[in-house]
Order: sequence, then structure tokens, then C-alpha cells
Amino acid sequence: MSQKLHNLLNTALVLSEQFQQTLDTTPPASQNATPQHQEQIADPLIILSNSTKSLRAQVTKLSLLAITAPFTPSAISTCLVSVNDSVMPSMVTAALLLTPGEYTKAFSTEARILVKTGLKEFAVLVQEIINAAENLDPSFPSRNDGYAKSAEDRKKELEKQEKDILTSQTGRVWDVCDTITTLISQGVVGHVAKRVQQWHDLVKDAISELEEWDPEDEDDGGFEELMSSDDDDDDEDENQSSENEDDEKDVEALQSQKKSLLRALKPIAQVYPAVVSNRVKKGGLTANIPQQIAKLELLTSNLQSIPDHVDEAAGSLYEHNLDECQKYLKLAKTTAESAIDMVVFPWGGEQEDKFTVWSRTWRKVMGDVISDVQK
Repeated sequence: MSQKLHNLLNTALVLSEQFQQTLDTTPPASQNATPQHQEQIADPLIILSNSTKSLRAQVTKLSLLAITAPFTPSAISTCLVSVNDSVMPSMVTAALLLTPGEYTKAFSTEARILVKTGLKEFAVLVQEIINAAENLDPSFPSRNDGYAKSAEDRKKELEKQEKDILTSQTGRVWDVCDTITTLISQGVVGHVAKRVQQWHDLVKDAISELEEWDPEDEDDGGFEELMSSDDDDDDEDENQSSENEDDEKDVEALQSQKKSLLRALKPIAQVYPAVVSNRVKKGGLTANIPQQIAKLELLTSNLQSIPDHVDEAAGSLYEHNLDECQKYLKLAKTTAESAIDMVVFPWGGEQEDKFTVWSRTWRKVMGDVISDVQK
């Protein structure tokens, strides 16, 4: 029995490594399957959910069996057979079936990464069980020479530190399983909504930082004043008045640009909750429809790029570069407009709704504030 356990543990390590390579190297599955063929394929989210729950349950059993005396190779072998023959293949298959064309690139990629992480953490747990077996089972082959240690050299029970290592590693596998379960429960719509909220938060953070910024606090003359000599005082006094006037004009220009920029950024920030509420969570979006997923990819690409443009606009203002500030603000505006244009009507239709009406109001507001910025 110990030899069987030894073989199963090594098989688990090999399979984990092979499946990780498969996830890294296998391109997305073809989207050209016929409808009849598609009906025969089970929902990959259900497959992934069931196999993830099974992995969590099996590693819990494995951990308890490994740390509880007496060490029972037969019981551990039963759990490993299930993971090797069913759980790991099912998780990998499900991840490969979550194609970008049906579930978005971000969702598909995250599913693969999480499954790969789960396989890695499981392999670490398997290695810890091998360590435990070598210490507890008199007939378990040693990794060094292939022969079992003598009964005298074996422990009757693991020490507390060794148990803690196994328990901690089991917790890591649980964490990955729980994250996968959360991803599944969110689905494509929930996952997209979460990402859009993250980009919205970035824009709001940039606005908050800009609101706190005060151009009058920036004074670069302190160092020069300390280094100047008394002989230069008279000359400086003559130029002080004109310099102060120039500084005041610069600060006034920056304050005006800051005010105008904030007026423009706040409507741009409103695009995110409006799109999520009316076109992601509502509006007829249906996962697994390639045409809608393709449009959703373009929509999220635009929404993702807006925070970068906002950061550049604010950064240019901090550097007193008003031309660059206007340039990046215009990019943020046109990108937001592109995002709205993609979903101005509900998914799969051209009938106006409240979001369509809101989009016209938004355009008018943006046109007014952008004109103010460019004055």
C-alpha cells in the first residue's frame, strides 16, 4: 500500500506540472463548433465550480489524514486517486473551455491563472505529504535511496511545526479555490463590473488629488534666496515687483486651468457608473454571445485607458504644461465618447432608453466644459 501511495503522490506532482504547462501553451479552443456540438459540451463554469469544490474537499481530507495518527496510506491514496483522475483534469478542461470569444479575454485569462495557481499550491501540499509519509510510514520509500527507513527511524506522529506547515499549505489551496468560486459566482458580467469600478476609482482618486493641489503652495525661490549675497539685494529689489506680477499671473492661470479641468473630469467619471448600471448589469448583455463579447472587449478597453489620460492631464498641469494638459484631457473626452457610442443603445437593439437620453445630455455638458478649458 505504501508503494501505491508513493506512486500516486509522484503522479500528482507530474500531472500538476504537465497541466500547468498545458494552461500556458494551449491556445483558446475554437469558436467554430456547430450548435449541435455546442449543446453536447457542458457549461465550463459548472465544470470548474464542481471540480474546485471537490479539490477543496479532497485537500481538506488529505491534510487531516496526514496530520492525524495513525498514518493511513490507504485513505490518503483514495483521495489522491480522485484528484489525479478527475479533479485536476476537469479543472484544466474547464479553464481551457472558458474562451476569450465567449467569456472575454480578461475573464478567460484570470480563470487560467487561478487554476494554474491552484495546481501549484496543490503540488506543494503533495510534497509536504511526501515529507510526512517518509517520517511516519515505515514502508514508504525514501526519496533519497528508494528504500524505506527502518521502523526505529520513523515517527509515530508529526511534530506541531510539521502539522502547522501542512495546515498552512492546505489553507493556501483553500484560498485559491475560494477565489475561483468567487470568479464563477461573479460571471462575466460581475467580473466586468468589478474591473470597471476599479478604473472608476482611479479616476476619482486623480480628481481628489487634483482638488487638493494648490498652485500657490509651489514656491521655487527659497533656495535661490538663501544663496544670494547682500550685494545682490538692491538688484533683486528692482526686479521683485515685476517677478511677483509674473508669478501671480502664472498662479492665476493654473488656478483657472485647474477649475476647468475639474469641471471636465467629473462628467467623465460619471460615465463609469452609468455604463455599469445601464449596459453591464442591465441593457440586455448576454454572456457567451460572441458579437456582444467582442463589443464588450472594445468597451472595457476604452474605459481602461481613460484613467491613464486623466493622470497625464493632471500631471501636465502639475508641471505647468497647459498645452499637454489640454491634449490629454481631449484624449480622455474622446475615449469616453467612444465608450458611450458603443453602447448608446441597449445590447442587440436600437431602441432608445434612459441611457440613450443621458448620453445626449452628457455630450452637451462635455462640449461646454471642454470649450471652457480651451479658452
